Amino acid sequence: MIQTQRHTYSDGKATYSGWISWDTSRSEPAPGVMVAHAFGGQGDFEKDRAEDLARLGYVGFAIDYYGEGRRAETHEQALALMAEVNADRADLASRMTAALDSLKSLDQVDINRVAAIGYCLGGKAVLDLARSGARVNAVVSLHGVYDPPSELNPKITASVLVLHGWDDPLCPPNMVQALATEMTKSCDDWQILAFGLTGHSFTDPTANAPQDGIFYQARSNRRAWDALTRFLDEQIGAAD
Repeated sequence: MIQTQRHTYSDGKATYSGWISWDTSRSEPAPGVMVAHAFGGQGDFEKDRAEDLARLGYVGFAIDYYGEGRRAETHEQALALMAEVNADRADLASRMTAALDSLKSLDQVDINRVAAIGYCLGGKAVLDLARSGARVNAVVSLHGVYDPPSELNPKITASVLVLHGWDDPLCPPNMVQALATEMTKSCDDWQILAFGLTGHSFTDPTANAPQDGIFYQARSNRRAWDALTRFLDEQIGAAD
């Protein structure tokens, strides 16, 4: 019953290519969930998460915020693509808003129930979407990066869940504390759930650089998915 197909969209400056997944047996519009990729670009990992969400009754949308079909084939290429979006955070938020608008344009989606989840750099991207004041019900950052952009919207309307590996070297405790301070000022509904003995990329089974604090943690991955799905159910309605 799950159908997955390519979905191309534009922000007026570039073309982006992702994947949408939905349960074709549903006759009514369903809640929609964007899935933002890590620094290597949109790939099978995000497509699989979109399909997982579709099995739960959501419309999953594995987005592409690099655009023009760009995907990293090497670590160096990934760093260059990441540097591009980090250099212009307003543009990153604009790209995320274009993806959100595209999600809402789908006939399968209930435009009043939409969320965004993101992994690693995608975690930063969904936080920036929320920081922009976009009309999104909820965002979830998984082992994301927390440094704020220079320009902040005074009010975040989305509910925010941050799923964090406590031993993540990219976001040490002082950055987590800074994020909590920021959220307290700007967001009425936020949570940070930290997993012990867990580093960066803990949801990625291919992550295997423990010397750099980057490694898969099956227990934390399972707990994070459980927390994420409960949060989505709470924020955008039961995906029946």
